[in-house]
Amino acid sequence: MSKLFSKFLGFFSSRTLVGVDKVGNRYFTRVEEIDGIMKEKRWVIFKGEEDPTSIPVEWICWLNGQRTKAPTPEEMIELNARRELAKQNIAILKKKEEEERKSSVRESKSIGKGGSPDLRSFIQQFPDASFARKKDEVSDGKDVTKKEERSTEPTGSGKTFKPGAWQPPSS
Repeated sequence: MSKLFSKFLGFFSSRTLVGVDKVGNRYFTRVEEIDGIMKEKRWVIFKGEEDPTSIPVEWICWLNGQRTKAPTPEEMIELNARRELAKQNIAILKKKEEEERKSSVRESKSIGKGGSPDLRSFIQQFPDASFARKKDEVSDGKDVTKKEERSTEPTGSGKTFKPGAWQPPSS
């Protein structure tokens, strides 16, 4: 029992205040021997209600041992200023996106027949678009020579090939 009491008393007497965040939470550390190994213990004492979401990320990293040094007040001020600047930049970008979206909606409404794409030139870029070329040549009054038309029937190289006979394997 006395060992438990001395450990409890040592918990409060040998602690070192490392820092305080802007909410008022206080962060402590102490070195204690566990199984013959000296280990550093870190913890927080909340101001008011125990709300883990009120702990800044930098202090969480320190508590978990991801940081060796506790964040300084100057570092926290600089990081908060960076976060505010990022929030402002995000607001500006959102405003620009909204303006672009509104202007593109206005432009799409104003496009009429004059703004439609030229489908003939689009179709002519494909090699199998012979029907488009023939149509254009006839409309231009030129003599059209028929090219060999491709069959729509499937072909195969084997003697046993039958179109439409293949079925997927059933499981």
